[in-house]
Amino acid sequence: INSMKTLLNILGNNSKTKGTKLGLLATAATTGVTVARFLGKRSIHGIVGGVAVSLAADYIKKKYDKKLEAKSNHQNTDVIEHKCRRNLFANENERVVTHISNFRKVKRIQDIIKIFYGIQKQIPAKLMMIGDGPEKADAERLAQELGIFDKIIFFGNSHEVDSILKYSDLFLLPSETESFGLAALEAMACKVPVLSSNAGGLPELNIDDFSGYLCDVGDVEGMAKKAITILSNEKTLNYFKENAFTRAKDFDLKKILPEYIAYYEAIIKGVQ
Repeated sequence: INSMKTLLNILGNNSKTKGTKLGLLATAATTGVTVARFLGKRSIHGIVGGVAVSLAADYIKKKYDKKLEAKSNHQNTDVIEHKCRRNLFANENERVVTHISNFRKVKRIQDIIKIFYGIQKQIPAKLMMIGDGPEKADAERLAQELGIFDKIIFFGNSHEVDSILKYSDLFLLPSETESFGLAALEAMACKVPVLSSNAGGLPELNIDDFSGYLCDVGDVEGMAKKAITILSNEKTLNYFKENAFTRAKDFDLKKILPEYIAYYEAIIKGVQ
């Protein structure tokens, strides 16, 4: 029991578990399944109380402090800063398309390059590739072959994901499969619509023709067309951006945490 408590403390203090609301809960859920096998019904207090609630409270406090700080800044200053920072990535007339992952084969990284190739033929755009992994070198080679390498920024692993997302217009996630799609939720929370495959748990998150679009795995041409639909004009883009944010709020801590608690309690009752 003491060793498991130590594990919970480590997870609770790990900065990687504090990136998003769902990240906090995912950590609690994953840990909960493991710990429940050892602690039985006592786990409900140690997991939900000791991990989810404490980490969530820390997350909310940080987000609240950031909002207070943001409100203290003058609106015009915010607009100027937004334009200046965005110009580091793209010209004013270019759309910013983003992908974040560990660049494994399941993420279909080459599909992202091909989708962007279709996008940039119709709309001025830049592609932000955040992350690193075994498929990165092949993606860079493909970009060179297609003549679009100069329109793509390969950031590697970055601690500035939020900063990049807030300047983005579209998030690509054409994965072979996803258990949920946490990166997509992070994008939605930054008002970025998502173009994803319809594999795994993605349809539970990304609502077709509302927060973005869903396409079949490997349908590069179809995804490029849907991307162009979203990016083609400001009115359409703003529609999807607002809807993406609305969808992200469905996963707010106040809504999700009671569901996790109820789920744990149901499991506990089932094994008594």
